[in-house]
Amino acid sequence: MDQLLLPFELLFMQQAFMITLLISLPMALLSCYLVLKGWSLFGDAISHAVLPGVVIAYVINIPLAIGAFIAGMICALSSAYVSDRSRIKEDTALGIVFATMFGLGIVLHVAVSSDVHLDIILFGDMLGVTWSDIGQTLVIALIVSAFLLIWRKDLLVAAFDPQHARAISLPMVFLHYGLLSAIALMAVAALSAVGIILAIAFLVTPGAIAFLITRQFHLMMLVSALVATSSTIIGIYISFFIDSAPAPTIVLVMTLLFIIAFLYGAKTMDPLDPAQGSSK
Repeated sequence: MDQLLLPFELLFMQQAFMITLLISLPMALLSCYLVLKGWSLFGDAISHAVLPGVVIAYVINIPLAIGAFIAGMICALSSAYVSDRSRIKEDTALGIVFATMFGLGIVLHVAVSSDVHLDIILFGDMLGVTWSDIGQTLVIALIVSAFLLIWRKDLLVAAFDPQHARAISLPMVFLHYGLLSAIALMAVAALSAVGIILAIAFLVTPGAIAFLITRQFHLMMLVSALVATSSTIIGIYISFFIDSAPAPTIVLVMTLLFIIAFLYGAKTMDPLDPAQGSSK
C-alpha cells in the first residue's frame, strides 16, 4: 500500500499533479468552444507558434512567457488578417502562418545556443516545476477560467450562430479575440510544464470526447473537465511506475478515453436522425 501511495507523497510529484491540473481544467473548458467552432487547429497552431517567441525572449533576456504570448497572438492576428483580405480560408491561412512560425522557431533554436532544450518545449518538464511556476500558472488559469465562465453564454451563441449573435449586438470582436487570447495564454502556461504535445491534446481531446457523449453544453463542459483532470491524475500516476514521461502518458490515457467514447457514440447514434452530433 505504501508503494502505491508513493507518487502522492513525493514533493516533485505533488507539484506535477498540481500544475498539470491547473492547466488541464481551463484547457478542457476551452476545448468545448474550440470543438464547437471548428477551431481545433487554432490550438495546435498557437501551441507551435510560440517557439520563435521563446527563443527571441531568451536572446533579449526577458521572461519566456512574454515572448511566447506575443508570438501566439502574432500567429492568431496574422492568420485572421490574411483570411480577411484574401480568398484564402481561415484554416488555410492559419496553417501557412503557424508552419512558418514553427519553422522560424526551429531555425532560431538551432542558431542560438539556448538553455531551453527542444524536448522540454515539446514534452514539458512537469517533474521539475517550482512553486513560482505553479503561482504563474494559477494566475493564468484563473484569468482564462473567469473569462470562459463569465462570458460562457455569449461565447456559446457566437459559436453556434454568429449571425444571430451580431443581430442581438453581442461584442463579437471582444469574444473572438478574447478566445484567441485565452488560447495563447494557456499555451504560455503549458509551455514549460506540460509541453506543446500535451497542450494540443488538452485543447482538443476532452471537448471531442464530451461532444461524442452529450448534447447539452453545460454537461459537455463538465464531462470535458472530468476527462482532462482524471486523465492527468491517471497518466502521471502510471508514468511514475512505468518510468515514462508524464505528458505522453496523459495523451495516451485521453486517447483511450476517446476511443471508448467514439465506440459508445457509434453504437448509440441513429444515422437517420439529423439532430445527432449537434450540441445545445
